[in-house]
Amino acid sequence: MSQIRKLAGQTAIYGISSILGKTINFLLLPIYTAYLNKEALGSFTAIYAFIAFLNIIFTYGMETTYFRYATGKGLDPQKVYAQIQSLLITSSLTLGALIYFSAEPLSEWLGYEGQAHLFKWVAWILAIDAVLALPYAKLRKENKAFQFAMTKLGNILLNVGFNVFFIVFCFHVWEGDIFPSMKPLIDTFYVPEWGVDYILLSNLIANSLMLPVLFKLSGKFIFQMESAFLQPMWHYAIPLLFMGLAGVTNEVFSRGLFEYVLPENFYEGLSQREAGGVFGANFKLAIFMNLVIQAFKYAAEPFFFNQSADKNSPELFAKVMHAFVIFCTALMVAISVNLDLLGKFFLRGEGYWEGLYIVPVLLFGYLFLGIYFNLSIWFKLTDQTKYSFYITLIGALVTISIIFLLVPALGYLGAALSTLACYFVMSVVCFVYGQKYFPIPYKTGKDLFYLFFGFLLSYLGFYITFEIPILQFILKNGLVVVFVIVVLFFEKDQINQTIRSIKSKKQ
Repeated sequence: MSQIRKLAGQTAIYGISSILGKTINFLLLPIYTAYLNKEALGSFTAIYAFIAFLNIIFTYGMETTYFRYATGKGLDPQKVYAQIQSLLITSSLTLGALIYFSAEPLSEWLGYEGQAHLFKWVAWILAIDAVLALPYAKLRKENKAFQFAMTKLGNILLNVGFNVFFIVFCFHVWEGDIFPSMKPLIDTFYVPEWGVDYILLSNLIANSLMLPVLFKLSGKFIFQMESAFLQPMWHYAIPLLFMGLAGVTNEVFSRGLFEYVLPENFYEGLSQREAGGVFGANFKLAIFMNLVIQAFKYAAEPFFFNQSADKNSPELFAKVMHAFVIFCTALMVAISVNLDLLGKFFLRGEGYWEGLYIVPVLLFGYLFLGIYFNLSIWFKLTDQTKYSFYITLIGALVTISIIFLLVPALGYLGAALSTLACYFVMSVVCFVYGQKYFPIPYKTGKDLFYLFFGFLLSYLGFYITFEIPILQFILKNGLVVVFVIVVLFFEKDQINQTIRSIKSKKQ
């Protein structure tokens, strides 16, 4: 249990910073829905799905490869870092230049004629993100959770600050509502017609300012590339590229393709791009689950590799999975039953509430993404990363099939179901093959019961309505208590054993 407590502590540090940072970042949603039109929000949804997809291609699994070769191969960690970082810098600048000089045809192909500057900015954002990826990984590997957390938080604060400056402050100065003396200055650079443009520009400026900070914190770096040294890492990493794509495939296809697959006039009064904006805004409410998964991933990846040599690691990994399922399922229930309150706070514009009913499905989908991350440790530790390609391909086929089959019939729900189906199928396939090559004694029966019982409570709580608001709140959140009581009943033996263990250590 001490190892699990250590992992929980690391996760908490990453989690507090991620949740605090993302909560601050999440406060942009009310600003976007209040100041930007649905078409601009649809563009934001589609372009950031594009960025999420290409981010994985730009880093192509090298973060996990760094953990593997810097901890378990007997190599000099500093040399591993220098070699991989040099490779990432070279590939990022090359790929970034390719997108930068293709910005004009890209903008026309994707329906953004006359806005080539957006894709030039996207190229720089992607290149800088990839260059920063390994310094962040090095901080995690060296257990510098606090430095990692503070730099991530700093990046988010900068991004939010520039968003507020351009979208809110400059707009009101330009309108003459505040600081009229500043209007001549604002007029020199402010473009009122811009929407998603300022979101991308804010991101680019914030990321650029983090470059010197991360390079300073990550220590001395000397550019060096040796093909013989990098070759086995390259072979290890390429299949992980496809595994990484699994984490964004759904978002790219469900959010990026949504407006193109949705029939015209499916939602009365909304264009396809405006409907994409509604879907994207509701998709963002599922970020609460993704925050926990991201925090867990930051702490768990180096933890899993460090524990892999222990003969009892399979039992430890099973306990980690069980604790993860219980905590995240409880979180899913808590968020789902309070969506009416979250919707009022975050979705300020008219018409966004129409998609609120899909959020429990998206939360459930993200939960299975976290389960898949737990399960995927077997092919990382056995160097069988080729299986990540096969599993990802299956997930992508499931996603695409459901998008084209169900979005024309079910709209928002069809896209949400593609997320759930993809991650569920990938988890099942990963579990089956993992038990053949690296058996782990997961508590499969209990975990599945908690998952589906929690999902049932989530939708039950979402649809509970009562005339008296305080009574409705109590009834809804009573379902969270029901879930906790059920867990305590089934886990009472383990809880008693843990209590006895703690008492014996104190004596």
